[in-house]
Amino acid sequence: MDDRKPLDAQAVALMVLACAIWAVQPITLKATADYAAPVMQIGLRSLLAAVCVYALIRFRGGRVVLVGRVALAGAFAGLLFSGEFILVGESLKFTSASHVVVFMYTAPIFAALGLHWKIPSERLAAMQWAGIGLAAFGIGVAFLGRGESVPGADMSQRLMGDALALAAGLCWGMTTVLIRTTVLARVPAAHTLFYQLVVAGIALTMAAAASGQAAVHLAWPLVGNIAFQALVVSFFSFLVWFWLLTKYKASQLGVFSFMTPMMGVVLGVALLGEPLTQEFMLGAAGVLCGIMMVTACPWLRQKAGRSAATRPA
Repeated sequence: MDDRKPLDAQAVALMVLACAIWAVQPITLKATADYAAPVMQIGLRSLLAAVCVYALIRFRGGRVVLVGRVALAGAFAGLLFSGEFILVGESLKFTSASHVVVFMYTAPIFAALGLHWKIPSERLAAMQWAGIGLAAFGIGVAFLGRGESVPGADMSQRLMGDALALAAGLCWGMTTVLIRTTVLARVPAAHTLFYQLVVAGIALTMAAAASGQAAVHLAWPLVGNIAFQALVVSFFSFLVWFWLLTKYKASQLGVFSFMTPMMGVVLGVALLGEPLTQEFMLGAAGVLCGIMMVTACPWLRQKAGRSAATRPA
């Protein structure tokens, strides 16, 4: 029996806070890119956050498994996690943070498609298929929009940046599928997060070194951002999210996470002065509505089922 409860005021407040943190993540990476490449920043933050998560696991009396099926699945999850953020780091060179946050948060669409084929209980309903179609239409409209996302970037570079951000969303979605369909589904969330952070930290710093992006110019904005990314984004917000998943209904939490790309667009415009074209705004609206249709459908079905059960004969 599922004893998770519907959202209350505490859960709503925590979800709003978490979504705001996730939305500002690409903004701060782009704002400090002159001091260190985004890929290098994400690698450093992942290593620092991994130390924090490991300390928490040991404090709770846990032990991280480093061999066997769990470790292998964790390594694969870490590679997908690494791929996601390599793509995010590269996409920020060519397109705006507003574009990145919208395309990156197509992850629920890809996760829903993957789980549809892997888990019978996750079969997509007609409303969800319609949402996927609407999101695909929105992606097409946003891709075809004109205008510069990064000063000096031409149309082909912007399209490449948008495509990289979309591929990051695919990696994120496939990470969700991997965690849901392997032994990681039975592993404590902090352990899964640790695997992802360790592998990502190593892979991303190596990728930065191999591509000539390992230079770090120490300055307070960079130090502050890496500390924020490690302690607030990778450690605090993810642990809050996992705690919420143990206490509240996941379908309702998923609907609230829809706020993240909306906040990201607003913050990108307000803090970085990023331009928005009409085509991108229209496409983003289609993507966000499609995501909401996919994530809200299980919640709506639950509410309809409860209403039918309580309706007098």
